[in-house]
Formats: sequence, structure tokens, C-alpha cells
Amino acid sequence: MKTSAKRGHRSRIALVNAVPVTLFLLVLFVYPIVGVLSLSLEGDTGGFTLHWYTDALSGVNLSVLISTLRISAETAVLSLLVGFGLAHAIARMRPVFAALAMLIVVVPHFISALVRTYGWIIMLGEHGLINTLLTSVDAPGAPYSLLYNETGVVIGTTSVMLPYTVLILQGVMRGVDRRLLAAAAGFGAGRLTIFRRVYLPLVAPGVGTAGLLSFILCLGYYITPALMGGDKQTVVAALIDQQVMKQDQWNSAAAFGVILLLLTFAGLGVLGLAKLRRTKAHARRSSS
Repeated sequence: MKTSAKRGHRSRIALVNAVPVTLFLLVLFVYPIVGVLSLSLEGDTGGFTLHWYTDALSGVNLSVLISTLRISAETAVLSLLVGFGLAHAIARMRPVFAALAMLIVVVPHFISALVRTYGWIIMLGEHGLINTLLTSVDAPGAPYSLLYNETGVVIGTTSVMLPYTVLILQGVMRGVDRRLLAAAAGFGAGRLTIFRRVYLPLVAPGVGTAGLLSFILCLGYYITPALMGGDKQTVVAALIDQQVMKQDQWNSAAAFGVILLLLTFAGLGVLGLAKLRRTKAHARRSSS
């Protein structure tokens, strides 16, 4: 009886403590989303309409959306390729050197995104450091056009997303039991086989999480694409800014916001399904 009473008392305390958090989420998260959704379904005369979604998924707006998805996917893939090698190298270092390496990776991220973006603009310009070096070694076609196009945007967004990728992958790689790799080598497996059959499956959850995080963050990123893409390479975030600040099209901007939110939920759903499948597969192997 006393145990049940204590549990009931703890449950009531937990509910009371959860009230402020629930109100905080309702006011600052749920309410704005409901407001944006309502705005996206409101016509010029105040009635219900899907016109703004039709407009967002057609013509130039659809091209901008597809371009944003492509840039986000390219950024995620490039962040994984660079981040995987960097995180793997850091995970094999001694703790002191690994901490120093992570500091080098993370500290630049504390600098203003605006400052970092202008730094990339200086480096990637026609007479910037990269083109100067390529021209000095007589690279064919140098100097290259690395700004105000999709290439420049992907380079800039990758530099922003790379620390997130390295942080996630390095944590996962640190948790890999090296004895499994040694056991595989003891049974005669080569390095490529060990990497493909043992190491990669162990770090696959981290790879999926890091790639999805980079993709989702890049979907709504504004500063770097706006500055390094210019007028020739518009993304959805820049289009929303134009519709709100210059065209006073709040309804259309809200529709784009809802579309980006749905894409985010879809990505999280894919990651959740993949995790569920891995859990079921692990359960089947354990039972057998």
C-alpha cells in the first residue's frame, strides 16, 4: 500500500513538473506551426484554398524546390565522405590528440556564419587563394568559376555541416569494439572485407543520422546559399525571404514552410523505419 501511494505521489509530481515544459512547447512550437499551416490554407478572400501549394509545386517555384533538395543531398553526401575519413582518423588517435583535433574541427563553427561565408567568398573568388594556387600549377581550365553557382553553395554548406557530421561519426566510431576487427583479421579477413562486413555495419546508424541531419539542416539554411549562390542559385529559404520581405506573400511563404516541415518529418520517418528494421533484424539473429 505504501509503495503504491509513493508511486502515485511521484506520478503526480512528475505531471506537475511536466506542465511548464508542455506549455512551453505548445506556445513556442505547436502554436506557430498551426498558425503557419492555417496561413498556408487561407485564400486571398479568407476562405480555404490549396492554391499556395499548387503554386509552390509548379513552375519556377518547383525548380527552386528541386534545386534545394539536390543541394541538400549533395551537401549531405559530401559531408559524409569528408567527415567519415576525418572522424575515422580522429577515432584512432590517442585521447589527447583526438580532443585537440575535435577542437580544431569545432572551434571554427563558433565563428559567425556570416564571417565564415565571406571568408569562403574571398577564397573561392576568381583571384582568391584556391584559383591562384590552381593557376600557379597550370591546372587545365583555371581559374574556375566557384562562386554564385551550385558548386559554391555546396562548398559553403558542406563547411557548415561538416562539424555536425564529424561529431556524430566520431562518437559512434569511438564506441566500436576493436576486438571485433581483430577477431575478423584473425580469421583471415582482409582490410576491405573487415571494413565492409564488420566496421561499416557497426557505424551505419551514425552514418545515417549524420547524413540525415546534414540534409535537414541544409533544407532551410539561408545565409550561405544567399551569399554564395547569388541571384542565379536560389534556394527555398531565400525564396521565402523574398516572398515575405519584398512581395508580401505570407501565404505562399507559409506553404513553402509547411512543405519543408513535411520533408523533415519524412526524413525522420525514414530514419525511424531503418532503425526499427535494424532492431528487428538484431532480435531475429539473437533468437536464432
